[in-house]
Amino acid sequence: MKEPRDELKADSEERRDAPDFDALTPPEDVVRGGRTRDNFFDAILTLGSPTTVEEVAERAGHGVDAAREYLKWFERMGVVTRVTESPATYERNEAYLQWRRVQRLQAEYSQDELLEFLQAAAERDDAYTTTFDVEAPEDVSIAAYAREHDEPVEDVWEDVSRWMTTQRRITLLERALTGADDGLAGQQSPA
Repeated sequence: MKEPRDELKADSEERRDAPDFDALTPPEDVVRGGRTRDNFFDAILTLGSPTTVEEVAERAGHGVDAAREYLKWFERMGVVTRVTESPATYERNEAYLQWRRVQRLQAEYSQDELLEFLQAAAERDDAYTTTFDVEAPEDVSIAAYAREHDEPVEDVWEDVSRWMTTQRRITLLERALTGADDGLAGQQSPA
């Protein structure tokens, strides 16, 4: 390694006044969180109903002006839709998010792997149908089932939630296999 030029070297007084590096703020505390866009994307994923720009800014941990700009950008991308003008409220575009999931499945897995996942999910779905003796998780009365089978309500609720997840997974896998979502990224999901 080359020696620095004399004018770049610290003199004895500067060496004596060297900073206490242990007292400095650690870099991980200065650079918190992810990139701003990712913070807003994470905030958008939590939107369950139309939400104001101010509330999105608060959830993302950034200012309102930044929220306004990112929401406009996400709207152009199809990730969110504007629900009202004044005050401006936005909601996530569930159809876009499902399309992205399908695209990711198609990119990451072969058709054979997708078929295996679908077969396993279909078997779980059949098992839940048999267990609860109804056709759909929405048909289960959680409290009544828990009472009739002497199970904790929380356990029944978790099983019903897993069943719902299984059915959503089946839908995504079928779309990935059939290509049913090609070109649907910007469309709004039905209410």
